[in-house]
Amino acid sequence: MTQDHIYNLLGLAMRAGKVKSGESVLLNDIKKKQIKLVIIATDASENTQKLMNNKCVSNQIPLREFGTRTELGIAIGKSERVNIGITDNGFSKKLLSMIDEYRKE
Repeated sequence: MTQDHIYNLLGLAMRAGKVKSGESVLLNDIKKKQIKLVIIATDASENTQKLMNNKCVSNQIPLREFGTRTELGIAIGKSERVNIGITDNGFSKKLLSMIDEYRKE
């Protein structure tokens, strides 16, 4: 499993309209239980990591650290993105398994 496979799936999810980004948008959608997976950049600030981790834990939403802010932005065809939310169950399950598998290697 390579990083490119994960980035390609993120791009596909974006084109399908199943990706949200931006801290305020994500926090709002997490409260509404619309987010199925949160991906946060490895170079995100400690405050951002702590805030997202706390919100995800309290709302029982999986969170993974993956890629840099630049790589995440490129994957979804936007400028730099620190955090990305996936709104679709299928994409979130596949991305979770791919990221976890990549971490094991």
